Amino acid sequence: MPNVQSIAVLGSTGSVGTSCLDVIRSHPERMRAVGLSAYRSISELRQQVAEFQPDWAVLGAVGADEGGVASGSTNHCDSTNWHWNLDVIPRLVRQPEIDTVLSAVVGAAGLPAAVAAVDAGKRLAIANKETMVVAGSLIVERAAATGALLLPVDSEHCAIFQCLQSGRRQDVRRIVLTASGGPFRGWTRGQMSGVTPAMALRHPTWKMGRKITVDSATMMNKALEVVEARWLFGIPADQITVVIHPQSQIHSFVEYRDGSVISQMSPPDMRLPIQYAFTYPERLECPARGSDWQVPLTLELLPPDLEAFPALGLGFEVARQGGTSGVVLNAANEVAVARFLSGELRFDQITQVVEEVLHHHQFDARPTLEQLMRLDDWSRKEAFQWKT
Repeated sequence: MPNVQSIAVLGSTGSVGTSCLDVIRSHPERMRAVGLSAYRSISELRQQVAEFQPDWAVLGAVGADEGGVASGSTNHCDSTNWHWNLDVIPRLVRQPEIDTVLSAVVGAAGLPAAVAAVDAGKRLAIANKETMVVAGSLIVERAAATGALLLPVDSEHCAIFQCLQSGRRQDVRRIVLTASGGPFRGWTRGQMSGVTPAMALRHPTWKMGRKITVDSATMMNKALEVVEARWLFGIPADQITVVIHPQSQIHSFVEYRDGSVISQMSPPDMRLPIQYAFTYPERLECPARGSDWQVPLTLELLPPDLEAFPALGLGFEVARQGGTSGVVLNAANEVAVARFLSGELRFDQITQVVEEVLHHHQFDARPTLEQLMRLDDWSRKEAFQWKT
């Protein structure tokens, strides 16, 4: 029997985190959650701790600990050590008993833990695409030095990873990321000025957190995925393409130079890519629902409208430039989305803010991690100060 894999789940109360725990729950003989973290969802985290009995749990938001169970070294469960500060996570994920780290923390906040996991040579299951957008070149370089294994959890990048097993990297002509098109597929740019947060949060396919759902509506989510793919697979921007696929059954595909196209298909369910990241190169029975080939299914592939969704063009620009462009794109977008959700910006102004901050930053082709963190702070301040 294989050894039980010890997994730290960062962002365990979010949609990816709960899907991850469902995978672990389905394979108790193969996987164990040894660490859980959340930002403010204390009640959900307490329930998870009670079920999975991890070695440690971390709660990050000040004031979220309603019952006082996570303050100091107080134990809610006899076997679990509680911590009250997300800053402790990089130290915890370096512990030798941890095999795999699932990074599902939203935004650039997940970067320190991802860097710590890579530096410690762990298997890093990347559900936090912002880590690769902000510091993709540094992450890949460090992983090569430490032997850390980078495995994508985004359905699109997991699909590409699987399709790349079918041929040699030098024979790849292009990789093609699929996108659902979000709730405003077919809309013009002019129509989007009246989009409300409630409208933007109604995704037609996936159930996700508020920030990533808005990113899907602007197609900034796909822009970030283009940048992530550029670093994760070592593919230049001119070999990356995006197509709209409303059914979300083809998660992405790879075209080889002989004209062969290899795709990965399955019903939309995050548990499949999460499990594959944990079990690669093995495949196990998965709790995700399977395909029913007796039900008629129409699959559409459509070109994206770059005029209506200018965020996608910014993604290709950043993928070509590299350097400091990724951190600026990500930080300005996080702030712009938050301002939209709070009613300060119109929907169509989100990408406008990001573009202006991106084009006014001091570019550096080979930044250090410290430079990236300083520029992250600068970009957020600039996006906060942007006036309508």
